[in-house]
Amino acid sequence: MTPETGISMAIEREETRLAVSRNAARLFLERGVAGTSGDDIAAASGLSKRTVWRYFRTKESCVEPLFSTSALGFVTLLKQWPHDATIETYLHAAIQPTAQTPEKIADEVLAVRLIALMPDEPALRTAWLMACQLAEEEVVAVIADRVRDPVTPFDLRLCAAAITAAIRVIDEDISIAAVKHGQPFTLAEVVDRLAAAIRTASTLPICDPMI
Repeated sequence: MTPETGISMAIEREETRLAVSRNAARLFLERGVAGTSGDDIAAASGLSKRTVWRYFRTKESCVEPLFSTSALGFVTLLKQWPHDATIETYLHAAIQPTAQTPEKIADEVLAVRLIALMPDEPALRTAWLMACQLAEEEVVAVIADRVRDPVTPFDLRLCAAAITAAIRVIDEDISIAAVKHGQPFTLAEVVDRLAAAIRTASTLPICDPMI
């Protein structure tokens, strides 16, 4: 197998996993986790149940790719954060509806609705926390790129853990308020809360321009 073939197969596998994740999410939202079986997810995805279980360990874990796409998408945004911008200025400039494809917006909406479902479906929380852990590992590099003075790996990990936890709390709070209680949020309000949470949680001075 050539390297190109291997890359192509890996991409196809991840695309299939994400497609299954979207179908599982829709079924969980419609029927609940208990009311959805592996057979249901396989049928909605046009796959055999054996194939689904080759990709996922449980039916609840089927939504991990959807959560991960959302969480890692935000981290990718943070990795593009210029050294001369505050967290507030950058996020307001970078988070725009026109910056996302319709497919990505649909994925974000699904993820928000799933997060809002977690108080009633706690089995989904493991998948959500797995995605948050992946994001936390990537945030370490973002912080390392913005610190002026040498810091220990522990300090980097502590800051990444604090920031990721703050983002998770904001995601859950806004998702539940919007979906379950019908509370409206403007994009500017969401960005303000995200930026404030990151600044408050940062245990290292990374939120202002590097001098």
